[in-house]
Amino acid sequence: MKILQAAQIREIDRYTIENEPVASIELMERAAKKCYEWIRRHMKHKRQVRVFCGMGNNGGDGLVIARMLAGTGHQVTVYKVQHTTTASEDFTMNEKRLAGVKNLHYQTIHEGEPFPEIADDDLVIDALLGSGLARPLEGLLAAVVQHINSARAVVIAIDFPSGLFCEDNRENNEKHIIRADYTLTFQLPKLAFMFASNEQYIGFWYLIDIGLHPDAIRRAETKYHYLQASDIRSLYRGRKRFAHKGHFGHAYLMAGSYGKTGAAVLAARGAIRSGLGLLTVQLPSCGYDVIQTAVPEAMCVPDEQAHFVSEVADLEGFHVVGTGPGIGTNEQTARALKLLIQNTAVPMVLDADALNILSENLTWCGFLPKGSVFTPHPGELDRLAGKSGNDHDRLDKAVELAHRFQVHIVLKGAHTVVIAPDGRCYFNSTGNPGMATGGSGDVLTGMIIAWLAQNYSTLHSCLMAVYLHGRAGDLAANRKGYEGLIAGDIIEQIPKATKTTLRK
Repeated sequence: MKILQAAQIREIDRYTIENEPVASIELMERAAKKCYEWIRRHMKHKRQVRVFCGMGNNGGDGLVIARMLAGTGHQVTVYKVQHTTTASEDFTMNEKRLAGVKNLHYQTIHEGEPFPEIADDDLVIDALLGSGLARPLEGLLAAVVQHINSARAVVIAIDFPSGLFCEDNRENNEKHIIRADYTLTFQLPKLAFMFASNEQYIGFWYLIDIGLHPDAIRRAETKYHYLQASDIRSLYRGRKRFAHKGHFGHAYLMAGSYGKTGAAVLAARGAIRSGLGLLTVQLPSCGYDVIQTAVPEAMCVPDEQAHFVSEVADLEGFHVVGTGPGIGTNEQTARALKLLIQNTAVPMVLDADALNILSENLTWCGFLPKGSVFTPHPGELDRLAGKSGNDHDRLDKAVELAHRFQVHIVLKGAHTVVIAPDGRCYFNSTGNPGMATGGSGDVLTGMIIAWLAQNYSTLHSCLMAVYLHGRAGDLAANRKGYEGLIAGDIIEQIPKATKTTLRK
């Protein structure tokens, strides 16, 4: 699914109106009805509804929603915020349709007038501006936003929280942005939804399909995408009846150190559960018994050192190399990583301490084999690319780093993003807060090397692993809850996640 800029969405609106064809006011009615239906399903206990409307088309959406809610027995008050002298044509037409509607009170708010009281158990609907804002709010609109934010009522933003920019909020004024509990956004997600810093404004967001023209969406160009099950399903090649383990690749994993053998186990089990044919794990000799017991399906090459990895095994016959989980940053381990990079001709997946070592030796990145992957969390990316002041800045730096070293970057977070060397960004739609637990990233590393070993492209391997990792985490959370979820629970749900996602 595409993530488009506000200007592109406006163009798709225009195309839909001209080519469906449908009148602009009827498209507004359609969009507002979908929002009304969502509100009726999820906010049944709310009787007093306060709808704050700007004078553009977002305000028009609010007027339609208000009319529909009043028509089904809700007590509704509409506040037209007089922030300009002219209103949009569709707003004006829907304003006239409110005449005579029962259960609905209409009021205009002018500059300098007192604002209405908002009770804790009211439902507030933000239909002030929606998407497309280009500069921070000021004056009356900013004051109304601050008034709404000072209340404790549930707030639903229609299409987009008023005051928030759809893309880059680095120059915005955070005091003048609606803090919504829910955002009902039209047709496609917005880039701002992908950043943790905007959660306080967006709350939980839901896509509302308003039937924008598919041809216009298909033609729109963007480097931002939102991963869904259909995207992953289209990549899967299936297995032939006479397939054998040799068809699904042999992966080499260098992982673990004294006290961190568990990281090697988790990465290995994540790989084994993701369709990999063969796995060889190199780890310190102190972990030999552990890995042979915990992952009997894997072969093991014990290092000559007892507590850390210090050497590189013969790499002949491997289809992918993974390293980083639990290896530490010992000087001999760093030298082994350098040799591994120099001697590897197949794609590498580098995670955790491998990235921390690279951050101190960035020149080594120039020798990485084609198709390699970095899997940093935000702190590791900051060490690689420099400190970031905000989420958007961090994404820009990750894109630049991917291009500079021609690697794919899997930047982990609530919406883990896969970044290709050409700048394309794929944000994940699966996963949950319960996955914020030690070892979750090790599992993901194993899953990526498994799909690479099965001869999927680097991009497709990252997309499949990231989506299925999040899906497995969601299945685990359904059983264990967020607080009780551990990395091993994610591994146990990988088969079900794979089966339910990839089934045709």
